Amino acid sequence: MKNTASNKSGKSGIPINIPNVLSLIRILLVPLFVIFLFKNFYNLALLIFAIAAISDILDGLLARCLDQRTKLGSYLDPVADKLLLTSAFIILAVVKMVPGWLAVIVISRDVLITLGVVIFSIENISIAIKPSTVSKCTTVAQISTILFVLLNPDIPRAYIVRWSLYWLTAGLTITSGLHYLYIGMNIVQKGAGNNRV
Repeated sequence: MKNTASNKSGKSGIPINIPNVLSLIRILLVPLFVIFLFKNFYNLALLIFAIAAISDILDGLLARCLDQRTKLGSYLDPVADKLLLTSAFIILAVVKMVPGWLAVIVISRDVLITLGVVIFSIENISIAIKPSTVSKCTTVAQISTILFVLLNPDIPRAYIVRWSLYWLTAGLTITSGLHYLYIGMNIVQKGAGNNRV
């Protein structure tokens, strides 16, 4: 009887569906992307990054359209994004293709978010992992910057476009980081208020 009841929901065990598989593939593409960058195979690195970016769009669409949103997916998707984008900015900064300060800003925001999640987990504070609008815009700006740098188009005033993307990405990344910090502080204050006698 117990087995029948647990299987009735169809959600026992690890939920493997198309969106989650796409997120896992994106994570597995990261080492390949990094290797191509280090080997100066920029066209192949661009191809891998483009595939990963498309898979990011697809897994979100499929999760909504097929109603396949899962708790595992809510963790896998941002982890895959962070691994790919952080790796890209670190390597591109090392090979002098993007400014070092931009990579520091991107990494600092991700460290801040990760630190917040860890602290909430330690304190047993439940939080819903849902990207804000400014966070989504930040991801789009970061992806656009990396794609433009890897494409390195031979167009008039390309440097103006490149530096505009740098500053846009930096501004959105800082804004997003401050936004998450504000949300985190509110959650902590509410938790402290609830614990008062």
